[in-house]
Amino acid sequence: MKRSRPRSRANSPKGRALVALLVLAGAAAIALTMPIRLGLDLRGGTQIVLETKSTETTEADREATDRTVEVLRGRIDALGVAEPTIVRSGDNRVVVELPGVQDPKKAADVLGRTAQLTVHSVLGPAEAGQEAAGNDAGASSGTDGERVLPDESGQSLRLADATLSGQDVKGADARFDQQGGAGWHVTVDFKDAGSDRWAEVTGEAACHPAGDPQRRVAIVLDDKIISSPQVDPSVACGAGIAGGSTQITGSFDDAEARELALLIKGGALPVPVETIEQRTIGATLGDEAISAGAWAAVIGTALTGLFIVFVYRLMGALATVALLCYGLISYAALAAIGATLTLPGLAGFVLAIGMAVDANVLVFERAREEQAARTRPSTRSSLTAGFRSAFSAIADSNITTLIAAALLFFLASGPVKGFGVTLGIGVLASMVSALVITRVLAEFAASRPSVFRRPHITGISTTGPVRDALLRRDPFLMRRPRRWLAASAVVLVVAGSGILVRGLDFGIEFTGGRLIEYSTATRVDADRARDALADAGFPRAVVQSSGDSDLTVRTEKLTNAEAETVTEAIGELGGETEKVRDELIGPSLGAELRKDALIALGLALCAQLLYLAVRFRLLFGTAAVGALAHDVVILVGVFAWLGKPIDGVFLAALLTVIGYSVNDSVVLFDRIRELLGGKERKAPFARLTNQAILQTLPRTVNTGLGAVLILASLAVLADDSLTDFALALLIGVGVGTYSSVFTASPLAIEMHDRGTGSRPTRREGRSTERKKVPAGRTERQEVS
Repeated sequence: MKRSRPRSRANSPKGRALVALLVLAGAAAIALTMPIRLGLDLRGGTQIVLETKSTETTEADREATDRTVEVLRGRIDALGVAEPTIVRSGDNRVVVELPGVQDPKKAADVLGRTAQLTVHSVLGPAEAGQEAAGNDAGASSGTDGERVLPDESGQSLRLADATLSGQDVKGADARFDQQGGAGWHVTVDFKDAGSDRWAEVTGEAACHPAGDPQRRVAIVLDDKIISSPQVDPSVACGAGIAGGSTQITGSFDDAEARELALLIKGGALPVPVETIEQRTIGATLGDEAISAGAWAAVIGTALTGLFIVFVYRLMGALATVALLCYGLISYAALAAIGATLTLPGLAGFVLAIGMAVDANVLVFERAREEQAARTRPSTRSSLTAGFRSAFSAIADSNITTLIAAALLFFLASGPVKGFGVTLGIGVLASMVSALVITRVLAEFAASRPSVFRRPHITGISTTGPVRDALLRRDPFLMRRPRRWLAASAVVLVVAGSGILVRGLDFGIEFTGGRLIEYSTATRVDADRARDALADAGFPRAVVQSSGDSDLTVRTEKLTNAEAETVTEAIGELGGETEKVRDELIGPSLGAELRKDALIALGLALCAQLLYLAVRFRLLFGTAAVGALAHDVVILVGVFAWLGKPIDGVFLAALLTVIGYSVNDSVVLFDRIRELLGGKERKAPFARLTNQAILQTLPRTVNTGLGAVLILASLAVLADDSLTDFALALLIGVGVGTYSSVFTASPLAIEMHDRGTGSRPTRREGRSTERKKVPAGRTERQEVS
């Protein structure tokens, strides 16, 4: 007699229970001991992205950027910012995060200054033509390395080529002269070689009479004369100032003196840097975002839990417990890997609850089918068969979502990258929650005698009202697939025409520019604000009002000084004004993000096609990707008609819709593949597809309703910046649910019929329609 192979310990109920306990214990320990790191959009602060630029002598490569990071780290430490973050991104970018810094002007000025310190001999006052050039450009080059720069008083001086540079500086300190009454000054110490050159340049200047401009020595920082003192009369001609030390005096206060010493002592940046992105979030906005996101998560989870308890009773209640465990596992995973939780990431955390619900619904619906198909059903055996049968569909649908999350992580920037991380972790945690924790709880409950005697309380003893209605009517939805394709084409044209008629309102991530959001004491009319900004010199500013006292101003790239002018103009209209958000995107970064968005979209479609072609076959992959392209065009077109912005958050929603809506197609095609390997494989392909639709439609309906509850909570309760995100996902879920049934399926039927060169006749269709196949009869057929 052939002995059955014993199950491995990990696959036994006790093994799964042990794994679940270990996972939950580890997650609880991490959650209690490791706080999660909040992004600047949740705790407030400033993020600055700097891009290094090559010069004639130095290339802005990885090594130069690493040296730039070290110099910037010294400057940031001197600013006294708590828990700053500075990292290199790519070969030539540096990302700086400054929590709690609400004034980006000072931070950007300190970080962005090249701090190229040079010392020059003064050749005399500039002539009239040179002076004009110097005043217009700030600096003018003459012959033999001469330069023309205005001194502290505005007088233009001709300077010789640099004698010393910042590399000759040993150190610098800010000091206060209490005895002499000179106030704050900066003492600069030179290295050995620099000390000799300092004595040489001051010795040459000492040969000119007192009061002669040529007796002065100009100390230049970033093409600006910061000090041009005369050499003291006590210094002899040719002797110079020995000792390797000098003082920079001027009208400094303590902050200016310390900042100047910091720049000199911190060293010059090896290459110039340019601010290409700058984001400032007020602390109040961050607190409100956390509160709103938390309420959305709690209420969304509660509504979803009530829904699945209503549909699946005891099994639904156990799945709700597993959802709570999902939240704990996701939180612990984010804390363990040191991920930063951003505002879109918080939305991804909430959205992944829908993924966990989807997996539970798949299992319970398959268990219902198994329960209905067996002559002597057992709740526990039906659950076991349900978990086994649903595994491939769960794995495939979650992998497609992981593909979208990976593309977001590698191609997105800023908070949207955090959404990709959180969504990916949430998907993995949802699989653990559904396939391990829910299974342990469900099998334990099903084995209790009280539950065995009352199978109706499990929620899977009946097929449910949706499936019962479908079995009674047995509609042949795919009798005329071309009609469904025509209907999809009409919707596609109507929605897509919005792109041509209204155009796309690209956000500053894709166009470059500056966006500032204000909270004013009194409500400010957008038209009045627009007129005030036009009078202030910003006629092309786009002003929008939101809420009771919020105002958003979007313009082309502004300097920090110009941004202050905008703030003053708004403050005159609205009284006390608080800047709650400030985002600056350089034009080069905007063009790059546009390119990355198109690449991400193309890669998402190609990756889904490749994966589905490998897991199923090319016909199904092509049909699914065709439906995804249909969903993308409709979603973009609806946003064009509504005048909503196409920004980074919308890109995150779009890629999520691609991963989320393909789940329905994956589940449907997985059932078709199963039917093709069963007893009904000789039936017409349209009939098999129709049967698969009817068998999976209850899961599609229940999953869609669960997702709608989650997204509606986000749309109503979450921060304003996530309203459009939730709206895009709501549209995407609705369109994706429709397209998986009435676009992907008819497309697959048409391609199959063209590939085989045959179409079923009307008589064949009627004969197969009379032959009703129980929903669960083919469910036990295993396809290897």
